[in-house]
Amino acid sequence: MKSILVSILCLFSVAASSQKITDTIRSQKLNENRVITIGVPESYKSNPGKKYPLLVLLDGDYLFDPFQGALTYGAYWDDLPEMIIVGIHQNKNNDRDAETETDKTTGLPEGKGELFFEFIGEVVSAMEKQYRVAPFKIIAGHDLTAGFLNFYLYKDQPLFTGYISLSAELPAGMEEQLPERFAAINQPIFYYHSSADGGIKKMQTRIKKLDTEVQKVKKPTFNYKYDEFKGASHYSMVLHSIPNALYQFFAAYQPISTTEFNEKIAPLPSGYVDYLINKYDSMKKALGMDFQVRINDFKAIEAAILKNKAYDEFEKLSALAKKNYPKSMLADYHLGMMYEKKGDNKRAAKAYQAGFQREEIGNLTKDMMINKAEDLKLQ
Repeated sequence: MKSILVSILCLFSVAASSQKITDTIRSQKLNENRVITIGVPESYKSNPGKKYPLLVLLDGDYLFDPFQGALTYGAYWDDLPEMIIVGIHQNKNNDRDAETETDKTTGLPEGKGELFFEFIGEVVSAMEKQYRVAPFKIIAGHDLTAGFLNFYLYKDQPLFTGYISLSAELPAGMEEQLPERFAAINQPIFYYHSSADGGIKKMQTRIKKLDTEVQKVKKPTFNYKYDEFKGASHYSMVLHSIPNALYQFFAAYQPISTTEFNEKIAPLPSGYVDYLINKYDSMKKALGMDFQVRINDFKAIEAAILKNKAYDEFEKLSALAKKNYPKSMLADYHLGMMYEKKGDNKRAAKAYQAGFQREEIGNLTKDMMINKAEDLKLQ
């Protein structure tokens, strides 16, 4: 363990300012050098107080780039959170066959498979010590490693919250045992698995059987999805699966869309600010992280308040703005809007003037605030 920590510590200063770095670490459990690739978000250095979900990739030598590409794209549009990625390379000297070794009777890891299982835990521990890792951790793999990653669900306290199993080659008995584990685990679990109709038939049959049994597990803490891709192969289905899995896991993270606004928010008779608060509370509960309310989400609730003439709700929206952006003019702007719409021009102008003294945010500027204040004084 010490050798892993020392090696990753050496990478830390470089990785903190880089998107992707590949290096070799020494594993005491496996008694050999192992290649890993680490990806750190661009914002990591500029946000020293922020923690990031961790994504552990088995078969990291070929899964790293497609996962990082999907996450980078999603983060650009703020559809997906930025994540720290660590990919474990396994395709040298046929490593993955030995590292996924299981007992043919019990289906449990044995030999090098058992050591590799422990090695993954070491890597996670090292990443947590050297990086700002949030509680939400995901593991992903393909065929052999997709089946192997499920062993973490056999633990009373699973190491990972999210599991992405791509066209899994399931160890013996796993299609019967996993549903039992899902039913027994109390902590939140996100699980995605997939197959392709052009994949390996014997694997498909067992994956579908697993899906049939898992569908019977109904728990609010269990987030589950299975995809079968038509016209895809055992390999091409990976590129179909990755965005589906990530968008499933982080559905709660999505900003307010036009559809959400029109179908869920605008029709409400009241409680628009409560809707926003509940949305972010659900994100925190599901993902184990605090999130700052997006400016665009504030604008969506502002639009709902104006549309429904629920002007008193601006006061609660102002309090929420002050909590999330205490140095900005957003809270004063919302108070000004409330007073202006209710016809109290004197108090509205005072609120806009107060906002002039604070930092600009979004499309709110000092010129805008002072102009609104001056216009109201003339009315």
